[in-house]
Amino acid sequence: MARIGIIGGSGLYKIEGIKIKKEMEFNTPFGKPSGKFVIGSLEGKDVVFVPRHDVGHRLSPSHINYRANIYAMKKLGVERIISVTACGSLKEELRPLDFVIVDQFVDRTNYARDMSFFEEGIVAHIEFAHPVCAELGGILYKTATDLKIKAHNGGTYINMEGPAFSTLAESQLYRSWGMDVIGMTNFTEAKLAREAEICYATLASVTDYDCWHPHHASVTIDMIIKNLHKNVENAKKILRQVIKDIPVQRNCSCANALKHAIITDKKVIPAKIKKDLDIIIGKYIK
Repeated sequence: MARIGIIGGSGLYKIEGIKIKKEMEFNTPFGKPSGKFVIGSLEGKDVVFVPRHDVGHRLSPSHINYRANIYAMKKLGVERIISVTACGSLKEELRPLDFVIVDQFVDRTNYARDMSFFEEGIVAHIEFAHPVCAELGGILYKTATDLKIKAHNGGTYINMEGPAFSTLAESQLYRSWGMDVIGMTNFTEAKLAREAEICYATLASVTDYDCWHPHHASVTIDMIIKNLHKNVENAKKILRQVIKDIPVQRNCSCANALKHAIITDKKVIPAKIKKDLDIIIGKYIK
């Protein structure tokens, strides 16, 4: 049975109720992931969980090994990833303690982090117009609504570099662009998940109004942590129900994202790259 991956963001370092079968550490061709992967079952489904910042929140967004995290998920047989993430709101109607089921991304990291498996010796151009799996995102929204938890269906997540929060000028600029929420991690994960042919969806927990709001002119860690703690139980409720409702078969195009994406002649792809990326590209280059 294909596994469901959960990436825990700020405040979500474990999920109660997982029947743990084992915990695993990985070395990947791209280095070490964020931490141990918890493999078990939840609501009768096989799941894999990793906290992106590691237990104790020791990794900043700029120093997470995103490639290693997604590679390890692929290695463990994960076909779908649900990302739980904290974010700031750039719109009045997206209030702290709401959830946003993100469906678009804008990158402002200026590619300061590694966000592709295809860099040397092999080139692949994935389609990324719709970076979130609509099927998985739809289940997240329906679940939140059924549980009477306030959620917004769709929204654009602008991915800043961090770890500092935005300046007021930046926050106002992003609002003028029509952005909905702001965070520091999910764009990179979404791109790598698509390259690995894994469905990806974001459950974004609004913790603050960034710094643009006249009545919330500063963002503090204390404010964010308090709202995270309030929302983490709702996030867990959503996750448990979503995992129960996810169908076995995928009916989206995520599973074949690389079918027409690899442009490099397979005869000139170096043997090491073929070996390192076998779990991702093997079915296309043999």
